[in-house]
Amino acid sequence: MGITREGRHKRRETGGRRAKFRKKRKFELGRPASMTKIGEPRIHMVRGRGGNTKFRALKLESGNFSWGTEVCTRKVRVLDVTYNASNNELVRTKTLVKGGIVLIDAHPFKTWYEAHYGVKIGLKKSSATAEREQPLVDLSDKSDLVKKKLKGRQANRTLETALDVQFSSGRLLAKITSRPGQTGRCDGYILEGPELAFYQKMMAKK
Repeated sequence: MGITREGRHKRRETGGRRAKFRKKRKFELGRPASMTKIGEPRIHMVRGRGGNTKFRALKLESGNFSWGTEVCTRKVRVLDVTYNASNNELVRTKTLVKGGIVLIDAHPFKTWYEAHYGVKIGLKKSSATAEREQPLVDLSDKSDLVKKKLKGRQANRTLETALDVQFSSGRLLAKITSRPGQTGRCDGYILEGPELAFYQKMMAKK
């Protein structure tokens, strides 16, 4: 039997049975889930109704992820699936779906931040007495204009402690916002603020 999206086999809201007056139709069809995994990219094209195409990603290893507060987007590697609100089985099988929480490589964002602000981040603190301020990048070979520009940027700079800790591990928590099985892409954004705290709390529960 084919997969169908019709609802005529369901009872009425009042509990009565519906009449079976027709068979399945082509426009009511459904397709198997793509169950996108992490690996070397493998994307199939699927012809849909009206000649439209879908891109069924069977395997993906990278995507465009955005750092909202810094307005910075980079193509980064997806390393692992850590949480999924709908189904723990998707975490166990490392399946990429919209709304899933994944670990991504922090290096491209760290490189950009240090070049943009002239400040080193993600350094492991040796003790509680370690300096709160991040050390500055060596600017001896930069021009006075560049030094002035970086100094201006540093004045209003803020970096969340939870993010700084993640940068030291080289991995960031991010949320997938695209639909890998429909668009063939795995894009999303880095978790920050209350949303990051919420998902960290949920992961600690498990």
